[in-house]
Amino acid sequence: MADDILWGVELSCFTLKLQACLQHAGRSYRRLPDQGGYIENARTLLSLEYAKQRKKVTRYPSFNGALDEYPAVPFLSHDGKHFQYDSSAIAEWLDSRRSHTHSALFPEKPALRFIAQLIDEAFDEFGLYLVHHMRWIGSAKSNQMGKLLAKEFRHALPPVGPWCLSKSFPRRQVRRCPYLFSIAPANYKSGMRKSLTPPSRKGFPETHTLLNQSWKHYLNGMETILSKQAYLLGDQFTIADASAYGQLAMNLVDPEAAEKMQVLAPETFAWLNRIYNKDHQNINTRQPTTPLFLSNDIKPLLNTIMSTFSALMVQNAQAYTLAKNNGERIFNEAAFNQGKALYDGKLCGYPFRSVVKTFQVRVWKEICAAWRALKESEKNEVRNVIDLCELFET
Repeated sequence: MADDILWGVELSCFTLKLQACLQHAGRSYRRLPDQGGYIENARTLLSLEYAKQRKKVTRYPSFNGALDEYPAVPFLSHDGKHFQYDSSAIAEWLDSRRSHTHSALFPEKPALRFIAQLIDEAFDEFGLYLVHHMRWIGSAKSNQMGKLLAKEFRHALPPVGPWCLSKSFPRRQVRRCPYLFSIAPANYKSGMRKSLTPPSRKGFPETHTLLNQSWKHYLNGMETILSKQAYLLGDQFTIADASAYGQLAMNLVDPEAAEKMQVLAPETFAWLNRIYNKDHQNINTRQPTTPLFLSNDIKPLLNTIMSTFSALMVQNAQAYTLAKNNGERIFNEAAFNQGKALYDGKLCGYPFRSVVKTFQVRVWKEICAAWRALKESEKNEVRNVIDLCELFET
């Protein structure tokens, strides 16, 4: 069987996550554009863009055109012509095709599956804000993202292209910080030139304090678990680990953030490096005595998730309903850039202003639907480790 094609860059947390899932599932793959030549990369990119324009890039098991939005990366293909996206959906697809020698990424036990889904989506959505913030604010003076991205695209752009990309990409990402929830205080001084100084935004409360604290709280939650067990849900790698790894490992190449992480959470830092070195893909050859379980050690992480991710998703869903009722039809980054579909909220006592994100509406709908599908006894299992479960009833 031909190798899968993974179109994505290792600077992307979602590419890191999907690579970990593919490795765990025992799938052979090649990552383009880094491992491809000019012709293969051009052919693959043209096919991908052609498929996106015709809404032929699929999301397993179904695509919601009203709420979904294509990412920049990653995409998975089996033939260079047909593509699918969404790392979590692809993980479900991998489970549907796994052999008996490989454990599932999504646990079979309903309560454990729900917890895994919650952790997965929390890191994908709120965790992204944290690690993006730590890259472009926490490691502003030391990260080499422009050069690293240019290297990955060396066989996908004309000769001068990688150099231009190395200069334009950091400026683009810093400009996008406010959309990704990172709002600098007024008159913020980063010590960088203006184009690389994270912006404040008129009428928006600063969120640097909230994100700095939340990054530490997520690491503390991870450290509590990983100091006692191999993975978040026991002795077996799951989608929860893949998502946490994908986001947090993004900061391994951000010098200042990586140094802080190693000091604050040494067990987590070592765990991320083990997965990066593919230690998790050998788990299927071992025989863990109790593969999956919920321990009290997971409570700090889950309650941090509830006070950040879940609280944000509830407010985003409410704002979406209100905006739709008021006739708003533009959302996500396009709306943010036009000052539309904005709403005010509060997380952990800190005020914020954000834009309605339709893909997060879908995420929260799916989590709440999964909660409603649980039996009462299964809900009680979840309640034993999570406070504020009433948020799932919204």
